[in-house]
Amino acid sequence: MASAIIAGLIDGGHKPTTINVSDPSVEQLTRLQQQFGVLTSTDNLQAVADADVVVLAVKPQVLAQVATDLAAALQPEALVISIAAGIDCRSLSAWLGQGTAIVRCMPNTPALVNLGASGLYANPQTTAAQKVQAEAILAAVGIVVWLTDEDQLHAVTAVSGSGPAYFFLFMEAMIEVGVAQGLAPDLARSLTLQTALGASTLASNSEEGPDVLRQRVTSPNGTTEQAILSFERDDTRAVVKRAMAACAQRSVTLSEELGAK
Repeated sequence: MASAIIAGLIDGGHKPTTINVSDPSVEQLTRLQQQFGVLTSTDNLQAVADADVVVLAVKPQVLAQVATDLAAALQPEALVISIAAGIDCRSLSAWLGQGTAIVRCMPNTPALVNLGASGLYANPQTTAAQKVQAEAILAAVGIVVWLTDEDQLHAVTAVSGSGPAYFFLFMEAMIEVGVAQGLAPDLARSLTLQTALGASTLASNSEEGPDVLRQRVTSPNGTTEQAILSFERDDTRAVVKRAMAACAQRSVTLSEELGAK
């Protein structure tokens, strides 16, 4: 995700030398420096010393240690953007300092192709100008929506944060069945991926909702109707509801397990 954000910023006109990347892996830093021309360091404190905006793109399990170590090195007016799932602003403030401007972000992997969807929430210490900064950074890799309630990030995680995996699973199943029904694997893959892309693009460009688009392609007594009826008999909507509820609950649990005590 960090690589996607870096690429989006540079494509949007940011100079590589204004971006300082810190990582414990020298191999990773070398790759990023060669690919983007950014500044690199294995020292987090050095990387944030003069930064106006700090993006924490680390695993939730190590965020407490990383944030606590950074606290003394942050500029007083720095904005901190966290993309770690489940870690709330209360915990981040406890580790970074109570006056720190914080924006929590839940992005998703299509950011890698500039088609991401990010939900953002800003704590009260974040100024209007800093919100503009945060939005510009995440808008470089897709669409951005602002949330007024931090708890809504759990739902964003279930909808868009983890959502790409749901579609990938459905694509896997369609490809497998296409092959089982006699298509060559490459044909089944091409048809499935293009169908997914076409359906998404059509839905994005239409003034009608997905429900109307589905009804339009479902002719009475036709082939599509039989597939839809099968989905409905298997209570597909309930399956999706349970899956997304499990996802959101895991986001809540992470917050409880890894947040400041």
